[in-house]
Amino acid sequence: MSWFKRAKEGITTKTEEKKETPDGLWNKCPSCKKVLHNSEQVENKYVCHHCGYHIRIGSKEYFEILFDDNQFTELFSNLTSGDPLHFVDSKKYTDRIIETMAKTGLKDAIRAGVGKIEGQDLVIACMDFDFIGGSMGSVVGEKIARSIDYSLKNKIPFLMISKSGGARMMEAAFSLMQMAKTSAKLALLAEAKIPYISLLTDPTTGGVTASYAMLGDINISEPGAMIGFAGPRVIKETIKKDLPKGFQSAEFVLEHGFLDFIVDRRQMKSKIASFLKIVQK
Repeated sequence: MSWFKRAKEGITTKTEEKKETPDGLWNKCPSCKKVLHNSEQVENKYVCHHCGYHIRIGSKEYFEILFDDNQFTELFSNLTSGDPLHFVDSKKYTDRIIETMAKTGLKDAIRAGVGKIEGQDLVIACMDFDFIGGSMGSVVGEKIARSIDYSLKNKIPFLMISKSGGARMMEAAFSLMQMAKTSAKLALLAEAKIPYISLLTDPTTGGVTASYAMLGDINISEPGAMIGFAGPRVIKETIKKDLPKGFQSAEFVLEHGFLDFIVDRRQMKSKIASFLKIVQK
């Protein structure tokens, strides 16, 4: 005679009564593949507590991390892309914009806000990779230009957080013009002696790297971020040579003098605040 007897046979819970695990509650680290709970990610600033990998995040998360108590005023929130070239590839550019806006809840690949970081005023413009690969179009350039104007008018330091695949091909020359436009505005900021901090995150490539991302009074990055102009495969095919180990990583770029320092995201706020205190004494 067995010591255990099942009172009821089989699973009796009805399908409609079963509880599903909510979406987004768990995530997997892209580097070490270990499972992470969402609350752990938020608490650890979206850095894997197993291997230290910096998970890609967007403007919402950066604003939460940097602005005191996540209190800020969003700037120029109603700007949206036009379609000056009536561009069509696999679908109309206008349709792609509408679909991406619905999917991401964003108006374009950048958001800007003004608030305080450890009690000091700061304007932050942050790119979002989820919006057409963080591509730099006319709205991105215009928001950066207007954010710089706001900094100039109110004499507030400016922080640019770059995360981009480069220029937006659907806007062609209109996109490329943003490189000169934003660089000219940054020259005015330098002339007024207002601090400009450039934070390069994973990935920062193409025309963004070739313009405002590398023009900071200090250029900083997160560990392991990919930073470059053309992709490694394109460069390798062009020069017909194997690329050095770690090529286009933040550590490689730092070693070759294009970054001032690399900082862990968990110390980012205090490092930026310390720099602002030093330069504004």
